[in-house]
Amino acid sequence: MEINIIREKRRSFELRVTDGTPVLRVPKKTTDAEAEEFLRKHRRWIENRISSYEKQKEIEASAEPLTVEELREIAGKAAVYIPERVGYFAGVMGLKYGRITIRRQKTKWGSCSSKGNLNFNCLLMLAPPEVIDSIVVHELCHLRYLDHGSGFRSMVLKYCPDYDDTEKWLKENGRALIARLPAEVGRS
Repeated sequence: MEINIIREKRRSFELRVTDGTPVLRVPKKTTDAEAEEFLRKHRRWIENRISSYEKQKEIEASAEPLTVEELREIAGKAAVYIPERVGYFAGVMGLKYGRITIRRQKTKWGSCSSKGNLNFNCLLMLAPPEVIDSIVVHELCHLRYLDHGSGFRSMVLKYCPDYDDTEKWLKENGRALIARLPAEVGRS
């Protein structure tokens, strides 16, 4: 297994696997032996991450793309369903929001602007309802907390106790949903 080792001005080791490629960032003075020992200790973690990436790629490759018409239909359903869920949760949470926009996105399920405008990925309609609700709650919580700190997390869990399960579902299945975007439409 090939691993990129990058020596740079830093104090600690950082190991990441991005797009199936392991990268180890180490302090400049780290010896080859120290880097190799660190990698030996973390070999199983690296192998698991690479394996997970390869499985995700297989799932993405086997995902059947939506037709442009199917995507329009899904976006239309999202334009009705998601604002209803936002309205419901905003009322329960005592929050006010701005505009709601439904998009087709490659990397995000939702976002909240500093002006309180909310954006949601139309492909959420392919996920279970509890996953949609968790994204709605997540974005609404950003109206009060701009970060993902402990206050934010507490608020999310108050209104969506199964948030960790829905987040796991999206990590396991989200790339396959994104892979269903039609090539003719592009992925933005």
